[in-house]
Amino acid sequence: MRLTVFGGTGRTGKPLLEKALSDGHEVTAVVRDPSRLDPGVRDRVEVVLADIRDAAAIAPAVDGRDAVLSALGPAASGPSTVCADFARAAVAALAETGVSRLVVLSASGAHTDGDPPFVRLVVKPLLGRVLRHAFADMRAMEAEVMASALDWTVVRPPRLLDRPETGTVRSRLDGNVRGGSTIARADLARYLLDALGAEELHRQAVSVAG
Repeated sequence: MRLTVFGGTGRTGKPLLEKALSDGHEVTAVVRDPSRLDPGVRDRVEVVLADIRDAAAIAPAVDGRDAVLSALGPAASGPSTVCADFARAAVAALAETGVSRLVVLSASGAHTDGDPPFVRLVVKPLLGRVLRHAFADMRAMEAEVMASALDWTVVRPPRLLDRPETGTVRSRLDGNVRGGSTIARADLARYLLDALGAEELHRQAVSVAG
């Protein structure tokens, strides 16, 4: 497939790019700083520098592609709308260029559906205070994507760990995965790629965990 990846220089985006290339996909990476791409990856992808919040700027990078993947995360601290702004621009760019498949990374922490009472009533409120800005941006991003006519999938992982791929990912469509508090970034990257061809995930939000 011809794929465009956003967020490819991040801690989840890097294994995502590596796995996409290993799978034989033709990959375009939209980045702000190409030097942050791993040297072994940089020469094997088409690198596009663009403002991810500008639909006109990213449209050429998605035109003619089979699908678009986003591994973008929210700002580390403070109020930010980077994810929501990207989603708005991406939806417009994909609609303009006729690309329908979009898979975006969100967070299960921003939602409580399916959580047991202790997590829902104690853990999530505490987590929400610390990450309120990030979660607000994620929820706004999801709203932008879900309001579109695209064949979107929103993937909601829990806490991300830098550890080797386990090959095990649990998923749930009607709420967060029970007992699913972590997932390896490598496993998440694999799931994001596998989700591309999963028609049952079209226009669905899916929670995942290791």
